[in-house]
Amino acid sequence: MKLLTALIRVVLNLDISIDNAQRLFKVEKKRAAFKRTNSRLEQLDKKRKELQQKHQEMENLMEVLFKGTFVHRYRDVVSEIRALCIDELGIWMRMYPKTYLNDSCLKYIGWMLYDKVPEVRLKCLVALQGLYDNKDHVSKMDLFTIRFKDRIVSMTLDRDHDVCVQAMKLLVYISQNCEDVLTSEDCESLYQFVYAAHRPLAAAAGEFLYKRHLNQLAREQISLHRKEEIEHNAIQLRALLTFFSNSKLHQHLTYLVDSLWDCTTGFLKDWHCMSTILLQKGNNQQTALNESQKSFLIELILASVRQAVEGHPPVGRGSAKKVLSTKEKRVQMEDSVRITEHFAGTLPLLLAKFVPDPDKVTNLLQLPQYFDMDVYSAGNMDKHLEALLKQIQAIVESHSAPEVLEACSKAYRSLSKENLESHVQVNLSKTQLIEQLVGTFSQKLEDILQEGAEHCAAEDVLSLSHVLRRLAAFHNAHNLTQWDLYQKTAQLVSFDIDQSCLPVQLILPAIQCCYYALLWKVLPVMEDSCPKEVLVSLKTQVTHFCQFCRHYLNHQDQSLREQAFMSLCDLLLFLRQRGGGVSSYADSTMQLELLSFVQRHVFQIDERNTKLKTERDDELILSSLHRRRSLLAVYCKLIAFNAVEMSAASEIYKQYMKTYNDFGDIIKETLSRTRQNNRIESAITLVLCLQQLYQKHRELHGSTTQNSLSFTNIKELARRFSLTFGMDHVKCRESVAMMHKQGIEFAFREPAVEEGQPPPNLPFLILISEFSSKLLKADKRLVSGYLQRFANEQMLLYRGAEWHPLVVYNNSLQDTLDEDSSYNGSSVSQDIASSSISPYLKRKPSHGVGLEEEYSSEHMNSHRPVKSRKRLIFEEQASRDSISLQSVQPPKKQSQKNIEDDEDIVEVDMEIDKEQENVVTMIMPSNST
Repeated sequence: MKLLTALIRVVLNLDISIDNAQRLFKVEKKRAAFKRTNSRLEQLDKKRKELQQKHQEMENLMEVLFKGTFVHRYRDVVSEIRALCIDELGIWMRMYPKTYLNDSCLKYIGWMLYDKVPEVRLKCLVALQGLYDNKDHVSKMDLFTIRFKDRIVSMTLDRDHDVCVQAMKLLVYISQNCEDVLTSEDCESLYQFVYAAHRPLAAAAGEFLYKRHLNQLAREQISLHRKEEIEHNAIQLRALLTFFSNSKLHQHLTYLVDSLWDCTTGFLKDWHCMSTILLQKGNNQQTALNESQKSFLIELILASVRQAVEGHPPVGRGSAKKVLSTKEKRVQMEDSVRITEHFAGTLPLLLAKFVPDPDKVTNLLQLPQYFDMDVYSAGNMDKHLEALLKQIQAIVESHSAPEVLEACSKAYRSLSKENLESHVQVNLSKTQLIEQLVGTFSQKLEDILQEGAEHCAAEDVLSLSHVLRRLAAFHNAHNLTQWDLYQKTAQLVSFDIDQSCLPVQLILPAIQCCYYALLWKVLPVMEDSCPKEVLVSLKTQVTHFCQFCRHYLNHQDQSLREQAFMSLCDLLLFLRQRGGGVSSYADSTMQLELLSFVQRHVFQIDERNTKLKTERDDELILSSLHRRRSLLAVYCKLIAFNAVEMSAASEIYKQYMKTYNDFGDIIKETLSRTRQNNRIESAITLVLCLQQLYQKHRELHGSTTQNSLSFTNIKELARRFSLTFGMDHVKCRESVAMMHKQGIEFAFREPAVEEGQPPPNLPFLILISEFSSKLLKADKRLVSGYLQRFANEQMLLYRGAEWHPLVVYNNSLQDTLDEDSSYNGSSVSQDIASSSISPYLKRKPSHGVGLEEEYSSEHMNSHRPVKSRKRLIFEEQASRDSISLQSVQPPKKQSQKNIEDDEDIVEVDMEIDKEQENVVTMIMPSNST
C-alpha cells in the first residue's frame, strides 16, 4: 500500500515533467519553422515520448499493485490491514483522482462503512472527509452519495464515540458542498445531537446546526434586507430561540450553548444585541419576542456569560475541569471585564422591566456572580451600583418565592467584597434591608405571641411568613448573628408546639431560619476557642432545636416534616464532622425516630403514589422520587459518617433488591462507605440484615421452607452483597471471615427441638454459602475447621432434606480444599491465614494444649524457615481440629456453651496475636460476637 502511494507521487512528478516537456516542445516547434535544422526539436520530442512511456509503465504497475494487493487485502481478516488499505485508498483518491476517484474504487469505502471494527469504519469516514471537503471531488461522487447517505447518517449513532464524531463532521462537509442531499427529517434528527453527553459529538452537531440552519437562514434574510452585522446576529438569535423552543428540551439550554460555543462565539458573546432585543418595545409584532422567547433569551444570556467566565463544560460533559492555556485565561479575563462594563448599566434596566416575572428575575440576578468587581471601583460606576442595589431591594420587598429570595441573597454576597470600595455601599444597603425586615418580624411576632394566631388577621400571618422567608434566605448566605434571630424564631416555634395553632407556611421558614442561625453560631466555636458559658449555651440551643425537629417529624404536612428531617440530619452531620466542643451524637430514641421516618416516607409507597402511577403523571412521580432520594441520601450520610450506629444500616440494606431501580446507587454507596470506615462492623451489619430477614421468613413460613419466594429473595440479596466485595479477596478477607463466623454461630445458636433434628436456623448456612467464593483457599480451611466445632461428624453424615443446608455449606468450603493445593499456596497467604484470620475463628479447646502453650509454640515457630513453619502450622491446626472433634458434644447441649466460651476467649486471642502483626496489618472488631 505504501509502495503504491510512493508510485503515485512519482507519477505526479512525471505529469509535471510531461507538461513542461510538452510546452517546451510547442515553443521549439514554432521556432523550428524559421530554422533549417530541428535537432533541438527532435531531442525534446524524444524526451517527451520517454516520459510518456515511463508514465504508462508506472500506471500499469500501479494497476497491478491495486488489483493484486488492495483488492485481496481490503477485507483481510486482520483489522489493522483493512484499516491501512482504506486509509491509503483515501490518499490515492485525493492525490490522483482521475484514476481512483470513481465509483469502482468508491464502492470499497462504502462497503467498509459496515465493518465490525470501529477503527476501519473510522478510517472510511476520515477518507471521505478529505473528498467531500473539495467541491471538485464532490461532482464525481453523486452515485456514492445517494447510495451510502443513509448509512453515514446512521453512523452518528455508532457505539464508538470517535466514529460518531467523524460521521457528524463528514455530514457537515456534505451539507456544505452537496445540495439537497440531506432531507429535512435527516437534519432534524441530526440537530438533536447538540444535547448529547459526549462533548466532541455535541460540538460537531453544533457546527452542523450553525452552518446548516442558523447561519444559512441569517444569510438569506440579510441578502434580502441588506442589514448590518448587528441585525445578522439578531436574526441568528431569533432562529436559535425558535429552534430551542421547538426542541422541547427546555432544561438543557446550557448544553446547547456549550455545543455552539466553539464555532459561534461571535454572536453568543454579543450581549449588547441580546440586551437590546430584550429592552426594545414590542411595537413591531413581526420582530418582537413573545414571553417564552424572552425567558429563553435571558437563560441564553446567563448560559453564555457562565461559559465565557468559567470556560468549563457543563455537568456531564467531561469528568474534570478544563485546564486553560495562557491565551484562554487572557480571553476569559477580557470577557469578564466586557460583561461587567455592559451589564453594570444594563442589568438594573432589565430588572426594572421584568420585576413582576420571578423566573426572569431569578436568572438575571445570577449575573453579578460573574462580574469583575474591580471594574466598579476603577470605572466610577457608583451610580450603576446604586441603581442595581435599589432594584434588588425592590425585588426582595415584592417577591416571596424562595428561588427569587435566594438569588437576591447571593447577589448581595457577590457584590460585597471587603477589599473594594463598593463593599461599604453594598453592606450599608444590606444592613438597612435586614434591619427593616427584623423590625417588621419583631413587631408581628409580639402580636402573635400576645393575641394568638386565631385572633390575628390572615393578612398579618401571611405577611409574617413572607418576612420569615426573606430572613431565612439571607441568613443562609450572610451572618446575621448580631440580630439574634435564633431566639425570636425559637419563641415562635415553641409557641406553636405548645398551642398547635400556627399555620405551616409560618413554621416552615421559622425552622429554616433557626437552622441557619444555629449554624452561624456554631461556626466560630469550631474555628476559635470560646468560653465555657458560650459552649453550654450553644449545646442547650442545639438540644432545643433537635427537640423542635423531632416534634415535627410526625406532622401531617409533608413539606414541614421533610424540612424538619433534613434540618435535623444536616445539623447532626455538621456537628459530627466539625462540631468541636459542640459535637452531638444522636441517642437511641432519636435514631429510632429517624429510621422510622425513613421507613415510612421513603420505602413505603402510599396509595397516593399508586394512584399517580396509574395516572402516569410522570412529572409528579419524578418529583416524589427526587424527594425520597434526598431523604434517603441525607440519612445514609449519617450512617457513613458515624453520626448514628452502623447497625441501623441493616434496615436500609433490606430494601436493596426491592428498590434497586430507585435507590440502588445510594444504598450501594452507603455500603461502600461503611466498609471503608470499619470492615468488621460493616460485615456484621450485613449478617445482621440477613439474620433479621431470615427470622421474619421463619416466623411466616417456618425453618423447613427453603423453596419459598421469600427465602429465594433473601438468597438473591446475599448474592448481591457478595458481589459488592469485588475480586480482591485479600482486601476483604477479614470482612468475609467475620461474616462466616457470625453466620455459623447464628445457625447453631438455637438447639434442636428433638434428637436427630437440625437446629432451627440451619438453613441460614445456605445464605452464608453465597460468600464462600470470596474466601481464599487457606481461609476456607479455617472456616471449615470452625464449622466442625459446631457440627460433628455425625451431623455431616446425615442425608435428610432438613440437613441439606449443612451439606451445601460444607461443600462450598471443601470444593478447593485438597491438601496439595493448600501446601502449594503462597507462603505469605499461609502466614496471613494463621495470623490475621484465625483470631476470628478460634475457640477454647476442651482438651489439649492451653492458650499459653499454644502461643509459645506459635511464637517459636515464627522464627523457623517459611516451609517448615507452614508444615507446623497445618500440623498444629490438624491436631487442634482432631482434639476439638473428639470433644464436641451433640449440638443441643454444646452449641450454646461454645458460643458463650467464644465470647470470653476472643479478646484474649486478639491480644495473643498482636505480636504477629508484623506479618499483616489487622482490622480488629470492636465486638466479635
